[in-house]
Amino acid sequence: MALFTKDTIDRVRDAVDMVGLVGQKTDLRRVGTRWTGLCPFHDERTPSFSVNPEEKLYYCFGCSEGGDAFKFVQQTEALDFQEAVELLAERFNVRVEREADDPRADERRRRRERLHALLERASRFYSAYLRESGEAAPARDYLASRGLSDEVLAEFRVGYSPSAWDRMIMGARQGGFSEEELVAAGLAQRGRSGGLYDRFRGRIMFPLADSRGKVLGFGARQMGEGRGPKYLNTSENDLYHKGRQLFGIDVARKEAMRTARFVVVEGYTDVLALHQAGIREAVAIMGTALTQEQLAELAKVGDGNRRGLVYLALDADRAGRDAMLRASRLAEDRGIDLRVVEMPEGTDPADLITRDGAEAFAERMERAAPMIEFQVRRVLADADLDTPAGRDRALEEARKLISVVPERTATRDALVREAADRLDVPVDYVLAPARPASTPTEAAPTQASPAELSLRWEREFLIRCLSSGELGHDYLARPEDEQFSSELTRRARTHFVSEFDDPVASVPQDDPRLAAIVTDLAFAAQERPPTDERTLEFSLLQLELRRIQREIRRASQEGQLARQTELAAAEQSIRKEMGSISIGQTA
Repeated sequence: MALFTKDTIDRVRDAVDMVGLVGQKTDLRRVGTRWTGLCPFHDERTPSFSVNPEEKLYYCFGCSEGGDAFKFVQQTEALDFQEAVELLAERFNVRVEREADDPRADERRRRRERLHALLERASRFYSAYLRESGEAAPARDYLASRGLSDEVLAEFRVGYSPSAWDRMIMGARQGGFSEEELVAAGLAQRGRSGGLYDRFRGRIMFPLADSRGKVLGFGARQMGEGRGPKYLNTSENDLYHKGRQLFGIDVARKEAMRTARFVVVEGYTDVLALHQAGIREAVAIMGTALTQEQLAELAKVGDGNRRGLVYLALDADRAGRDAMLRASRLAEDRGIDLRVVEMPEGTDPADLITRDGAEAFAERMERAAPMIEFQVRRVLADADLDTPAGRDRALEEARKLISVVPERTATRDALVREAADRLDVPVDYVLAPARPASTPTEAAPTQASPAELSLRWEREFLIRCLSSGELGHDYLARPEDEQFSSELTRRARTHFVSEFDDPVASVPQDDPRLAAIVTDLAFAAQERPPTDERTLEFSLLQLELRRIQREIRRASQEGQLARQTELAAAEQSIRKEMGSISIGQTA
């Protein structure tokens, strides 16, 4: 995207009403030439936040946050600089200009602006049709039966699409929009004969907006039987990408930035019910798949001083539980603290609030469990306790999960006791080192020195890769040389990468030690079935763990305390990744 011109930025800065802008986030009162109030960036009881309306700057004497209007918007709205300029320009009615741009890029930008305008027009039309038309009466009754007020429906711009096949098409044409723009915006589509018809007909319409409130598409719920799928979304296009979308983010973001938390649910009416109940940070993922892009948006509530807190209140069925487990792997990389709000089987948040009141959901939020506790309890709840094999499987999974919890903590102690009680085994069994899943007959290495263990894992990694075709060849090339403790295994890996298809035929005869290990590992691999990617990933992490442990021993011998601390943190991070592998099998 082309940058705004310096003149545009200056005109936006001049147009900003700094007191009005900041006053939307915190109450201000005038003290001399300045305005003061409670800081919106940290909790305080005595005002230490100051706004200079002449210079259009802010500063907090408590937490030292300060800057101009652009920085204020960036911090409070989780936007980058360009987005902050654009938001302020729209808010204070400033015409913007951009630096010289590729004509094609300028054309694409104008086209996107046209599509945005068309979608905004459609949203207003659908909203008015829900309020005013006789045809939409059943939809109004249905929404009222879910306990949703007219106020919350208006706030989220909920609407209704006429059942006629061309009402949207006709209205858009009258507004000067083309057939191509209707199709590109996802509002119309062509039939087999080439004719054009409205995509959404006879459905409750939920506008899907970005974090700034621009409508990108629609989610639509059908009101009659035999009229297509129950839910129908805008098809993927230049503006709308389902994997990036969070329903309600435009309404929820303001409160979420203040409280540093989001509540994530599955459906549209869940979001509306929670907002109506006063839980104003609720958004929906519109399904059970939480994506990297969605998590990136949720992570914006965190900053350098605090981790973003995300409550997951997904359905209590298997799909919902699996989605939460997948989300935990993605969230760790984003610095998000995930909590699980356990829901009654077959009940969603909107149902719970309608039946038991807003307090019932608030109480469940207070009891929300950290993700690691949820994971362990899911393993124990799903365990087959009737067979020794079932208990062993659950014990191994629980070990892996508990192993990433810091030692000598109340959480770890409680989980160990819970697993031991549930599986009817001694506590020592739960505390035993976890081993990776592989073949049923493989035993974890025991009674061996660290060096011997490293060699075993390196050989095992090479065998698994050799037995696994192209996937194995890919993993063979991933480790760094330092991750192999032996020069011999390092050279064997190099040979296997270059001679993967037939390593024995090209074995170097002038190097008997290399020839021996290559032949040994190649024949061992022929006896193995292909290894799944989850186990290959675990084996790769095991190599890195052993490398770090070797470095820790060296640092200890040399008395490098700072280096030991740094490496210990790296070791803990790797152990967390290894623990997460056990929940990746349904991803």
